[in-house]
Amino acid sequence: MHMDIRRGDIYLIDFDPPKGAEPKVGSEIMKRRPAVVVSRDAINKVRRTIMVVPLSTSPQPVPVFAVPVPSAGHLSVAVCDQITTINKATRILKHMGSLSSADLRLIERSIMDALALS
Repeated sequence: MHMDIRRGDIYLIDFDPPKGAEPKVGSEIMKRRPAVVVSRDAINKVRRTIMVVPLSTSPQPVPVFAVPVPSAGHLSVAVCDQITTINKATRILKHMGSLSSADLRLIERSIMDALALS
């Protein structure tokens, strides 16, 4: 299956551990939930993995770590301190849309802040 995955796209992702794998512990993101692709388009084309930021409607927005992204849906929050790499072939369930450029820039700044890159 070939997918044209682009930075800023929103996909439904299966974050649950594979059957037989060690269970996740602590506060790691689990279950099926939307996520925003944040890796470069050049990486998205050639690698079997992509980097994503999970979306949620449960946490309250917290500057830097959980930022509101209204273009992903009412009350959507990007959980920027949970950035992770996933396998495109096994984790992506379906395309759900794309973020606005303003919301993507907010996520970029929040990731930089969370990783102390700015």
